[in-house]
Amino acid sequence: MKVAVIMGSASDLPKLDEMIMFLKKFDVEVNVAALSAHRTHDAVAEFINDANNNGTDVVIAAAGKAAHLPGVVAAMTILPVIGVPIKGSALDGMDALLSIVQMPAGIPVATVAIDGGMNAGILALEIMAIKYDALKTKMLDYRKEMTESCLKANEELVAKYK
Repeated sequence: MKVAVIMGSASDLPKLDEMIMFLKKFDVEVNVAALSAHRTHDAVAEFINDANNNGTDVVIAAAGKAAHLPGVVAAMTILPVIGVPIKGSALDGMDALLSIVQMPAGIPVATVAIDGGMNAGILALEIMAIKYDALKTKMLDYRKEMTESCLKANEELVAKYK
């Protein structure tokens, strides 16, 4: 099980670090790079070529402002690409969100919320759980833990105001 995580700048890492560690908790190998679609396009192509040939299951691509990286990545692979718009400009990430979500027909990028790295990681796990039964079991357990945590918080809230 392998995920490639590419971000447009090393400054995006704080928005993705928790997600990367979350993937590792599920025994997913994570290859990480900080490469610009505009300034290092040859290196982006090399990174995605490696992903196309090394067993990578899903690519997560994060970028802010013009946010071309997820679309450029999607153009280079038929692997599922999940775009993470990063808040990083005067437009509070709306520019990145619209850039990522408005891909032309035929080159889709699944898109999560602005700064939604964790949901990108969870979506990647769900995609891979189709192929890997052990991961499917872990994801079902994770969902059960979330449900139990939510119900416990509700019980505490109700008890506080009885």
